[in-house]
Amino acid sequence: MDKVFDHQALESQHYQDWQTRGCFQPKSEGTPYAIILPPPNVTGSLHMGHGFQLTLMDALIRYQRLIGKNTVWQTGLDHAGIATQMVVERRLKAQGVDKATLGREKFVDEVWQWKSQSAASIESQFKRMGASLDWDHPCFTLDPKVNQAVMEVFESLYDEGLITRKEK
Repeated sequence: MDKVFDHQALESQHYQDWQTRGCFQPKSEGTPYAIILPPPNVTGSLHMGHGFQLTLMDALIRYQRLIGKNTVWQTGLDHAGIATQMVVERRLKAQGVDKATLGREKFVDEVWQWKSQSAASIESQFKRMGASLDWDHPCFTLDPKVNQAVMEVFESLYDEGLITRKEK
């Protein structure tokens, strides 16, 4: 028997087993129950606030699964607009590359490359915390389907007079 318990080896083994068996996937029966993860920004690592909210949502979703509900815990990431742009600009500057000389298309490519790298890191952090998220249906706020849904909601709210556009 080891002198010190190696929790990391045991936890990662269990998590992989849960994923392989589809424990976090929605089932086709039972009353639907869904939680949408407030998407963290792709600007860097998770912080204690993410860990706190993740713990609460994980307890809720696991309980609902336990009592037989058809659960889904939707995972996703937020593009964070200007904040992500600043991270990518700093990264490029450290490599001696100026955003202006790079051009829009290549800069957007750099942003998507950063998103992929950051998303992998964030997913790894969530998994190390044991979050029972549905990893088969991730969502990103710049995905065309999500972007279209947001535009439709804004147009609907505008048409109903619930939001307005004015100069201030």
